[in-house]
Amino acid sequence: MTEIVVLVFLIVYAGMLMGHFPHLQLDRTGMALLGAIVLIAAGALTLHDAARSIDISTITLLFGFMVISAQLRLGGFYTKAAEAVTDFHVSPALLLGAVIMLSGLLSAVFMNDIVCLAIPPVLIQACRRRHLDPVPFLLAVACAANVGSAATLIGNPQNILIGQALDLSFSRYLLIAGIPSILGLLTTWAVIAVLYKGQWKNTETVQATMHEHALPPWNVWQSSKALIVTGFLFAAFLSGIMPRDILALGAAGILLLSRKMHSRDMLGLVDWQLLVLFCGLFIVNHALQQTHVPDSVVADLARSGIDPTHPGWLFAITVLLSNAVSNVPATMLLLPLADHPMSGPLLALSSTFAGNLLIIGSIANIIVVEIASQHGITINWRKHAPVGVTVTIITLIIAAGFLWLWNYFSF
Repeated sequence: MTEIVVLVFLIVYAGMLMGHFPHLQLDRTGMALLGAIVLIAAGALTLHDAARSIDISTITLLFGFMVISAQLRLGGFYTKAAEAVTDFHVSPALLLGAVIMLSGLLSAVFMNDIVCLAIPPVLIQACRRRHLDPVPFLLAVACAANVGSAATLIGNPQNILIGQALDLSFSRYLLIAGIPSILGLLTTWAVIAVLYKGQWKNTETVQATMHEHALPPWNVWQSSKALIVTGFLFAAFLSGIMPRDILALGAAGILLLSRKMHSRDMLGLVDWQLLVLFCGLFIVNHALQQTHVPDSVVADLARSGIDPTHPGWLFAITVLLSNAVSNVPATMLLLPLADHPMSGPLLALSSTFAGNLLIIGSIANIIVVEIASQHGITINWRKHAPVGVTVTIITLIIAAGFLWLWNYFSF
């Protein structure tokens, strides 16, 4: 049975690496779900064991924030915020800074994937009105969304997982990750401003598409309601008065009680694909842990001089694995090695900052590239790499240095 579990695990993570399975219409979510089904059908896990392996706390917290973000999208908050920033009559470099700050701040509170869905359409319209090249601004949204989301334990899916699995303090993590994230946003602005200096003007004529007008209208009450609930939720997280998953679920329940906003519309914006991906990977990884193969691999690495539980090695392995299979699967795989006091912030910062290296490094990047394509804008690896690679290297150096200093002066 061990051979079957290892084979399924390798196939699933090969799917994570490739993004799809050759000759089949299976994406990462489909691969994770199919892997879980095969393991249960083969008897490697009982249905009860598979269900128990799913971290319902992480799933609940993710779901709660997806509902909150759905309310904000339908209420037109993201559209209004993006319009307010892009309406500034400032130089392209200052506009870039405003876009980065907006993307980073919203991502820290409402999850980066949602921000990358909402801001680019408005940004593209604003750039075309001003005859600016939208590419540097779209790259800024993707990079800033990743960097900004690292600041909190609710900024992205892998941070939510790390925070719940390791029971991290929300306020302490914010204290540790806040400074590297702010410095990372400043780095993002500096890198793009230097690379695109004197190249802000749009040199291509692109016809507007049907997507240009599909933006939610501004609704003061619906947006305000969601922001008020989020404010109380954030304060409760900082105080630590109740478990974060219960608080988020309660907030989602309050927002679903609406006379105007239909629950079908709100639940339709929940990323069920991501939730299923999490469930599938929880099951596949649990089955592998039961075989004790990972323990043997860690022991073999330790004998060869590589200790994956050491912060330095864990940081390097996280960066490499995050770009190989994406940051969520990498984080799930490496969590059992997180036994150092700094392992939580280390995993969160390194996996998130590493996501800027390649387009496929994070879902946020892929979302921005896809939306750009829908509007007739091409962002390929040649356009992404100069910004993505530079931002990644500098932000990882910042994160590693700050974590080392924090750990050094804490002991």
